[in-house]
Amino acid sequence: MTYAAPVRQIRFALDSIAGIGSLHGNAAYGDFGEDVVSAILEEAGRFASEVIGPLNRNGDVEGARLENGRVVLPTGFADAYGQFVASGWGSVTGPVAYGGQGLPHALGLAVQEMWNGASMAFGLCPLLSQGAIDALVAHGSDAQRQMYLPKLVSGEWSGTMNLTEPQAGSDVGALKARAVRQADGTYRITGTKIYITWGEHDAAANIVHLVLARLPDAPPGTRGISLFLVPKYLPDEQGRPGLRNDLRCVGLERKLGIHGSPTCVMAFGDGGGATGFLIGAENKGMSAMFTMMNSARLAIGMQGVGVAERSFQQSLAHARERRQGKPFGLQHEARDMVPIIFHADVRRMLLTQKAMIEAARAICLANAVAIDLARHGESAEIRAAAKAREELLIPISKAWSTDMAVEVTSLGVQVHGGMGFVEDTGVAQHFRDARITPIYEGTNGIQSIDLIGRKLALDGGGAVRAFLEDVSATAAQCATGDPVLASIGSELAKVQGACVDATAWLQATMRSSPYEALPGSQPYLQMMGLLAGGFYLARGAIGARRLMGEAGQDAAFLSTRIAVAQFFAEQLMPRAVGLLGPVMRGGGGPFQLGASEIGL
Repeated sequence: MTYAAPVRQIRFALDSIAGIGSLHGNAAYGDFGEDVVSAILEEAGRFASEVIGPLNRNGDVEGARLENGRVVLPTGFADAYGQFVASGWGSVTGPVAYGGQGLPHALGLAVQEMWNGASMAFGLCPLLSQGAIDALVAHGSDAQRQMYLPKLVSGEWSGTMNLTEPQAGSDVGALKARAVRQADGTYRITGTKIYITWGEHDAAANIVHLVLARLPDAPPGTRGISLFLVPKYLPDEQGRPGLRNDLRCVGLERKLGIHGSPTCVMAFGDGGGATGFLIGAENKGMSAMFTMMNSARLAIGMQGVGVAERSFQQSLAHARERRQGKPFGLQHEARDMVPIIFHADVRRMLLTQKAMIEAARAICLANAVAIDLARHGESAEIRAAAKAREELLIPISKAWSTDMAVEVTSLGVQVHGGMGFVEDTGVAQHFRDARITPIYEGTNGIQSIDLIGRKLALDGGGAVRAFLEDVSATAAQCATGDPVLASIGSELAKVQGACVDATAWLQATMRSSPYEALPGSQPYLQMMGLLAGGFYLARGAIGARRLMGEAGQDAAFLSTRIAVAQFFAEQLMPRAVGLLGPVMRGGGGPFQLGASEIGL
């Protein structure tokens, strides 16, 4: 099954929902405008569809492999990565001072959707490099930026994050990797890291590992973690890869999915210690880590959108071609079997896929525009409001969008029926690939705890209050003479009211008894994800209705955006109201049985 980048849908989401037009003319982005958006999206769509897309199936079947200490990528991956670098795709959002194009984060995220829709295994490499770039821009020294950023921005060198250890997964404070100061100002790094995505490969000339480690005299827990830059090859005086550092891949994880992406077990210092360079200050690695993680969390949310989109495209093509059964009620009149897209349940599944994808895409792109405005808004007031919206949306973008990806790709298998459960059609790959997204870069349970533990308290509750007020205002805008918009607005108002009640209960209970509040965190995040999806699709529906009155507009495309928003509002968003009870149930649910009694 081929992949066609959904350029028109992405462009609509950027323009009519996320509001990327607010960045046009911003001094931080030079001549950025509609023509740049069009050129980037069109060419990225072509590259994703024609160069990366064909790698997807072979990447799954052949997989990455470890041969004599070398990681060999599936056939075609290294060549495609070379084309990726030569075409400048790694530099889209990179700082101009280091060879980047300096374009908005929102545009870069839109392009990332295409890379991951074409091949999630391939898309992980530039995604991780972006995290390394963000960390060095925010926390690196001038010398580190000058040495490493030009090559990372161009993509000539790739980047990784080395956090997880066998005994320290989400509990980063339990890590044991050691860093010992050296007389020359460097550090000797020793330890083992697991689940290191693209930790070793044969596509880039060098790999820049960002490694969390602990100094011998560091305080316990997360207060004693430092971040180090540990390159595969130590650059020489001209900045070229020089001596091989004391690190190596000692194993590849055998995984459920993303087989084309090498997930490495990395050993640092088997020969005495890898040379590392401190990023930022000693024992301050957590702040640098969260710079990487916030970037990665939003990117993973969009990764979920990409793989879900590919699953939907394959489902739709199959439903149009597969003939099975006759229309209900007309079995005796119809002579021939019909394409299954004419059956109600198949149509329901396809529209569920489509609506959830468009909702998640809108959430993630709105989140990215908020990041751009938080960094470069024209006033302090705009920057502060955007920063609050950015922080609030990050856990929703990551968790709701990746849960969506699992649901949508599972529906993709279901649309195919028995053909979906066998590997021959390839649709099962999307489900297997998507399943990692709710797990890495902070599990979705951690995202929900972050949402109620930190984000509901931002600005004294002002961040979530402003969001809920914006939702209410959009619901009111829908109350026009248009019956479809009115229905969307009515459903949006109902869910907004439920979320207001859930938010107030959680804010009060987190202050008095977190134990009672925490069991409600996951259903609350689902509520907020559904609300956010409905809110942004409603904005898109209002925009589409307005555009339909203009000459030269594609009425069919715009009416589809309205219909998708209506389906989401009437068929999917009401799930949120049913979650109000679980949110406010307290600790009596998950903690009703003791740990020893659960298995009885």
